[in-house]
Amino acid sequence: MKYTIVGTGARHHMFRKAITETYGDTSELLGICDNNAKRLALSASQIKDQHGNGIATYDAENFDTMLAEQKPDTVVVTVPDYMHHEYIIRALRAGCNVMTEKPMTTNLTKLKAILDAQAETGKSVTVTFNYRYTPARTQIKEILQSGVIGDITAVDFRWHLDRVHGADYFRRWHRYKEKSGGLLVHKSTHHFDLLNWWIGSTPKTVNAIGKLDFYTPATAERLGLSDHGERCHTCKLTEKCDFVLDIEDDELLRELYLESEDADGYYRDRCIWDQDITIEDTMQVQVQYANDVSLNYTLCAYSPWEGVEVKFHGTKGELTHRHVEVHGVFGGKRDMTNRDSMETTVHVAGQPPENIDVWAGEGDHGGADPVMLGYLFDAETVGDDPYARGSTHVDGAWSILTGIAANASMAANQVTDVDKMLADQGIKLQRL
Repeated sequence: MKYTIVGTGARHHMFRKAITETYGDTSELLGICDNNAKRLALSASQIKDQHGNGIATYDAENFDTMLAEQKPDTVVVTVPDYMHHEYIIRALRAGCNVMTEKPMTTNLTKLKAILDAQAETGKSVTVTFNYRYTPARTQIKEILQSGVIGDITAVDFRWHLDRVHGADYFRRWHRYKEKSGGLLVHKSTHHFDLLNWWIGSTPKTVNAIGKLDFYTPATAERLGLSDHGERCHTCKLTEKCDFVLDIEDDELLRELYLESEDADGYYRDRCIWDQDITIEDTMQVQVQYANDVSLNYTLCAYSPWEGVEVKFHGTKGELTHRHVEVHGVFGGKRDMTNRDSMETTVHVAGQPPENIDVWAGEGDHGGADPVMLGYLFDAETVGDDPYARGSTHVDGAWSILTGIAANASMAANQVTDVDKMLADQGIKLQRL
C-alpha cells in the first residue's frame, strides 16, 4: 500500500514510523508535505533506509502536485484541525482514500463539504480514534455487550486534564475556537466517540454550559504573573511560573518548533495567561441519545490530577471505571502512574461489587496505538475486529457533532436539537 503524509508536526511521527518501519514490508511512503520547509526537511532526514535521492518532499502549495506525481493509495492527514477538511477533500477528489487524525473537522460547514466529497467520490475516510483500542476501554465495551448490568440507562463521564497537559492546549493554536472548535471538539471528540461506540447510539439533544475560569489574566494576577511575556521562551518570569514550557530543553519540541519557527512564525509556547484565548477550560454537557440513554459529561482542563471516571447505570446494576494517569502536578512536574492505577468494578444489584482484572497493553496511549496501527496498516494479518473499532467518516462526523451541538447550546443558551441542526445545514447523516 502506498502512502503520502500531509503535516509533519508531532502527530505525524506515529504514522510515519508505522509506514516506513513497523509495516515497511507492505507499506511505502512516497512523499511528505508541509508548509514549513524546516520541519519538512527534518522529517525527511529522520526516515530510515532511504534509497536514491530520499523521500519526495512538497511544500503545502504543491499538495495536489504530490498526489498527481506520487499517486498514493491513501493520504494521511496530520495538519491542524481547522485545515483537515481542505486536504481530506482534495485527496478524495484526487482518487485517494484518507486516514485522518481526530477530530475529522471542526464545524458544520466543513463537515458538510467532507461528507459531500466522500459521497461524490466513494473513497474512504478513516478517523484514527486510538482510545477505542486501549485495552481497558475495549474491555468496557465487552462488559457492556455481555449484558451483565442490563440495559444501559444513563452515563456519568468526567475527564480531568492536569495543569501540564491541560495548560498545553492554551499555549498552542488550539486556544482559538475558530481553529480547534474548542476542547469540546478537539479533545472531547475522543470521549464522545467512545460513548457513541460504547452505548451504540448517537446524540439527539445536547445542552451545555462552559466558561474560561482558570487560564485568564485574573489568575495570572493572583499568582503574581501579571507582567508575563508573549511566550515562555523569552519571558522574564520563568523562574516563578509553575506553568512554564521550556521548549529549548525538550529535544522534540526544540527541533520541531523552536528551530523551525522562523519558517512560518508559529510559536509553540505562547503564554497561557493571554487575554485573547477564546476556548473554555470548564465544560459540562448533558446529552440525550437516540436510544434514550442520557449522559452527564464534565471536562476540566486545570485539575490537580489527570484521568477519567465513568459510571454506566443499568437496569441490573452499575459498571464503574476509573483511571488515574497522573497522580498530581507539583511545582510544574507530573507524578506519573502505571496501569495499576486503573480500576473497573461491576456491581450487580443484590450482589457485592466485583473488581475486574483490567486489561492492559504495552505501547503509547495505554497500549492502544500498537493495536490500532495493526488494524490500519496490516488488517489482513490481524484479521477481523470483534469489537468493530474501525471508524469511518460517519463515526468521525458523529464524534464531533456532540461538541458542535454543545458549542451551539452555549452560544444560544438553549438545548440543541441535533437533527434540526443538521437539517438546517443540509446535512444528511445516517445514525449509527
